[in-house]
Amino acid sequence: MDELMRQVDELYERAVFNGEYDGLPDADRALDAVEARLLLQRGRILHCRFLESRVEPPDELAYFERAADLFRGVGDERGEAEAQFWIGCFHQVVRDDNPTAVPFLTNAADLSRKTGDQLTLSYALRHLGIAAHMAGDYVEARELLEESTALRRTLNFTPGVAANLVGLVYLAIAQDRPEDARRLADEAAELAASVGAVPIIDQIEGARSRISG
Repeated sequence: MDELMRQVDELYERAVFNGEYDGLPDADRALDAVEARLLLQRGRILHCRFLESRVEPPDELAYFERAADLFRGVGDERGEAEAQFWIGCFHQVVRDDNPTAVPFLTNAADLSRKTGDQLTLSYALRHLGIAAHMAGDYVEARELLEESTALRRTLNFTPGVAANLVGLVYLAIAQDRPEDARRLADEAAELAASVGAVPIIDQIEGARSRISG
């Protein structure tokens, strides 16, 4: 973003002092890219506030939608993938609306694969796995969560791995695989404790209480 702002400064000075106005469209595109990133970050912070309060932030979805439009306008498919993911996440997590969420999550996964953004892909696959689990498609849910988990291991995204393992624990419970559930819970607890991920530790304990046998 600093580089983009330096570019805008340079184009401004060329226009004002040299009369080179043909660079102003480039300045607009640079500013759109900066605005898109800022809106995405504002939306993410609002999402954190939702997780704390469970009250829908009035501007969260609008920020993500505007970011997606701006990223698309400047041809930033990697940024667009992130915004598409967050739109899908909003519908799934905030509004509990998987039918609306899944197309956005799918678009995010497709764009992430295209641009090589493994982190955003891991998020999209995780939430597609959650949607499949809620729809009762346990096989698809497990495949998606395992692919997401493999990516997160590669990225050394330890809290993300632990969070995914919680989802896999619940899938093992749903498929009556108590030994697998206990093994996954143990690994998740070890990973979460290693990075101080207290909310995930609480989720693990909740999952353990559901394991039979």
